Amino acid sequence: MDKDKNKQNEIQVNINFDTTPIIYTDSIQFTTNEDGVVLDVMQRLMNTNQARIVARIGMSRSHAKKLIAELGRILALTEGQGVTSAKRN
Repeated sequence: MDKDKNKQNEIQVNINFDTTPIIYTDSIQFTTNEDGVVLDVMQRLMNTNQARIVARIGMSRSHAKKLIAELGRILALTEGQGVTSAKRN
């Protein structure tokens, strides 16, 4: 029964690699209030003191807590391995 429940909760994820590039970041700025969190993902501009925002991500505070927990778990699990989720599954 748990197996059937997990199957119902699975989400199929599709990606168009032509329109969804991986964007490198070297800086992230967080803005928070009681309603949520906004992450401004940035890239430094060459040898200047300027940065360009390349993505903005907003989420609830509860979602942000889940993101932190999962990111920490994945980083600890894959420490020194260089493994992506596609290779693990």
